[in-house]
Amino acid sequence: MAGALLLAHPTLLDPNFRRSVVLLTAHEPKEGSLGVIVNRPMGKTLGEYDLELNGSELASVPLYHGGPVAADQLILAAWKWVPDDGTFKLYFGIDADKARSLMQKDRRYQLRGFVGHSGWSAGQLDAELDQESWLVSPLAAEMDSQEGEAVWRTLVAHAKPELRLWAEEPDDPSLN
Repeated sequence: MAGALLLAHPTLLDPNFRRSVVLLTAHEPKEGSLGVIVNRPMGKTLGEYDLELNGSELASVPLYHGGPVAADQLILAAWKWVPDDGTFKLYFGIDADKARSLMQKDRRYQLRGFVGHSGWSAGQLDAELDQESWLVSPLAAEMDSQEGEAVWRTLVAHAKPELRLWAEEPDDPSLN
């Protein structure tokens, strides 16, 4: 399951994960799971977050709320889609030197910073999946081409078309 997307079910109301899309980077039922929320932009860049990087080639890297765990920790990730063979290449938890190297070698890499991460203890994510708190989706290019809840809505509609109407529901039903 690592390398998949977790989509919060429309009924999941936990504010940490409501309408979130999590890129699951590790999943070991006996050890736990780790991922980052990819659809919660902070509206900041790496240069604004870390003044030492201001003025560097990494200064404009966008930052995202990665999750509620270790909310003061920065995680860098780089990925690219390889349409010729339909693959997704991911580098997760890289340092600034590796990020620079990837950007210089291939401009197709998307580089993102995540503040915090999402984590589950052994068996916890499997229990949440059994409770249908999450939908599992394959990786999708929409995670790069859309932002915020629009990504979540699109992916939920693809994963389970019968939930499309529920995913489109506004926070305030009187606006319906």
